[in-house]
Amino acid sequence: MDADHKKSYGHGPMVMDDAELRDRCEALATVLRDQAEEGEVQRRVPEATVEAFRQADLFRAIVPTELGGHGLGLASVANGTRLLAQGCPAQAWTLSFLVLHGWLLARLPEGGRAEVFADGPVALAPAPLAPTGQVERVDGGFVVTGRWEWATGVAHAEWVMVHALDTADFVSHFAVLPIDEVLVDDDWFTSGMRATGSSTVRIEGRFVPEHRTIPAASLLDGGVALDGDGLAGTPVPPVLGLVAAAPALGAAEAVVDLYRERLATRVLAYSLGDKAAEQPAAQVRLATAMSDLASARARWDTTIATVTAAASAGAVDDRLRVEARVASAATVRASGRVIADVCEGAGASVYRSSHPIQRFQRDVETLKGHVLFDWDRTAELAGRFALGFDLRPTDLV
Repeated sequence: MDADHKKSYGHGPMVMDDAELRDRCEALATVLRDQAEEGEVQRRVPEATVEAFRQADLFRAIVPTELGGHGLGLASVANGTRLLAQGCPAQAWTLSFLVLHGWLLARLPEGGRAEVFADGPVALAPAPLAPTGQVERVDGGFVVTGRWEWATGVAHAEWVMVHALDTADFVSHFAVLPIDEVLVDDDWFTSGMRATGSSTVRIEGRFVPEHRTIPAASLLDGGVALDGDGLAGTPVPPVLGLVAAAPALGAAEAVVDLYRERLATRVLAYSLGDKAAEQPAAQVRLATAMSDLASARARWDTTIATVTAAASAGAVDDRLRVEARVASAATVRASGRVIADVCEGAGASVYRSSHPIQRFQRDVETLKGHVLFDWDRTAELAGRFALGFDLRPTDLV
């Protein structure tokens, strides 16, 4: 991609810095909030949100600068997602995944990158993580067949990245196909995270040239070294876990703020005009939620900083991978508990379908079902590792 092409693309500065990204995400949270109800009705991110995100030039946030992206790092995309989630966790989740998947596409071989980014540094693609398909090696590439659930953002996709196993040698590969070669099942009917549009995709015997494939180990653990990659040297699982935890954390921050506002005006039912803000129990509940939220945020921030520093030094070891997995799951767990504690003392009217608190709670309750946030599996993995057992091939770290 030549320099003139890169300079002509996008809005604002050629390369956005971290402060600008955070400012834009904070401003966009209002858009997500305004579009939240429409997103639930449509079961996808509304086009108004997608267009606002595109106009803010955020889709290329972590695409390496060599490909025309902003080349920002983990803290930027994680905190941008957290700020967006204060408007709507489901939309923030989807947008952040589309941003992350742009970085994954940048790890393809040179021919694949040239094709996928031929029209500029924005390429939108879902990327279901589980290897629930099969690939068969043929001359020049692979034939891909399978079915993949949880294709977040597929309604906005230009490409689809899937994970499939070559049963001949039991090596799994990621393969990238144009959206018109993929079948989409309209099956995303959920109680929470409705706006993610995480429908199922199917592929029936499609040929994928080798340059649009990459062994899973190469994608997840390394990939090619490109100039201006703010995530260079960072394995995918810690990035995915810490960024995917951000919508829960942002949701908890929003709920605590809404609870504080509610206490200031609420008059208790079946009382003689007693104000909620004057009740010691409400004051304790608010302070407890703020304290628990601050602890969760501090651990998340610290882990992001530690992973970033280790990646820069080429020292992301197994211990840190496990620590990042636990911190991600713990962030979601703590966020869910803060929201539940607030709701317990906020009164029944917060469960009206028009009230944002109930939507935040439903979204986080659904979000925490992601495999990376399964607390039992995560804690078992961490305990096993602490006792000296080797990591298993199926451990997502």
